[in-house]
Amino acid sequence: MRPLITVLGASGFIGSSVVAALAGRGARVRPVGRRQADLSVPGALAAAVTGSDVIVHLVAHTAGTGNWRNPEADPRARHLNEGLARELVDVVRAERRDRPPVVLFAGTAHSADSAYARQKLAAEQTLCAATEDGVLRAVPLRLTTVFGVGRDRGVVSTMIRRALAGEPLTMWHDGSVERDLLYVTDAAAAFTAALDHADALAGRPWTVGGGTGVPLGDVLRAVAERVSHHTGRPPVPVVRVDPPAYATAADFRHVRADVAPFSARTGWRPATDLRTALDHTIAQLKNERLENEQPKKTEKEPS
Repeated sequence: MRPLITVLGASGFIGSSVVAALAGRGARVRPVGRRQADLSVPGALAAAVTGSDVIVHLVAHTAGTGNWRNPEADPRARHLNEGLARELVDVVRAERRDRPPVVLFAGTAHSADSAYARQKLAAEQTLCAATEDGVLRAVPLRLTTVFGVGRDRGVVSTMIRRALAGEPLTMWHDGSVERDLLYVTDAAAAFTAALDHADALAGRPWTVGGGTGVPLGDVLRAVAERVSHHTGRPPVPVVRVDPPAYATAADFRHVRADVAPFSARTGWRPATDLRTALDHTIAQLKNERLENEQPKKTEKEPS
């Protein structure tokens, strides 16, 4: 029988792409999204992962004004981002299986300046410790800024939506701060590559990203230019504004990912250049915008 791969967070932005990538390989996938289980409920995780040969842990609690700005004291965020990893170790240990399952974990390559990053790091450390104990085989992937088609609410898609609406694109600095951008299908391919080389990767974190730091000013100007190409309107302006009160030091720090170690072990490399990724994302968001603007059909009342 083919191995059973359970994907936690399957309905999310990255999760939906990972499920599609696994399904395209003919894998036996058990998708677990919000509709299937509330993993904050005691016992729900055990029911979801029991009997799994591979567990892809993509669950993350995000709240507030950005996709990672959780308050430090938010108990739900702490449980889903950090405590769920401890619960997973306990569930797997209780099964007492002869061969430890593979756990692919989505972490973050951003520095631990936020509660979210600290919680993800703690979860990663829990899973690596369990690997040393022989309970499971954890492969933490530290992802950079992932964007693309799907339910993305990150900075790139947010700015694309603004440009499609004809609004200026704002940045909190001079535009020189660099981000390493990774298209979502390349992120999904990294998870399948990690699965294929799990034994060689298990027990330590691996950075996964586009491999190049790009100044955010350049990214926003590229967004404005490509949206203009898709809409036929002049490019919207890119303007500098004062940072909001919730900005942190991480917002002004470069993120440059060294993907060479992961690539050397797996052969994976990002396949989608920035312009192509932007065009795919813009086309989808433009279509979504047009669909939302269509008047809703109503049934005629009987005469």
